[in-house]
Amino acid sequence: EVHLVESGGGLVQPGGSLRLSCAASGFTFSNYAMSWVRQAPGKGLEWISAISNVAGKTVYIPSVKGRFTVSRDNAKNTLYLQMNSLKPEDTGVYYCAKDFLSWGQGTQVTVSS
Repeated sequence: EVHLVESGGGLVQPGGSLRLSCAASGFTFSNYAMSWVRQAPGKGLEWISAISNVAGKTVYIPSVKGRFTVSRDNAKNTLYLQMNSLKPEDTGVYYCAKDFLSWGQGTQVTVSS
């Protein structure tokens, strides 16, 4: 079965940085594009970024483009999200996803003074 485990979240001040990781197992990681999705307090799920299986293509929503960078290490079965210049509106639970049915448990990111 697919297992995805996010880590790296925490409390950070506005303007700060965090690097999230997602450890994947139970499938051939290198064969799949992967996504990051988040849920802010009181809001629904928001897809924010995706990366192709060999890291040749990445996409971002406008609100994070230029601040967030998605990457992957297929040899380690790990997905990453580098988040810079964080804003309070980035607060939420961050999930990695293989598809609509395959999610991790999420990691909490809180951006506050």
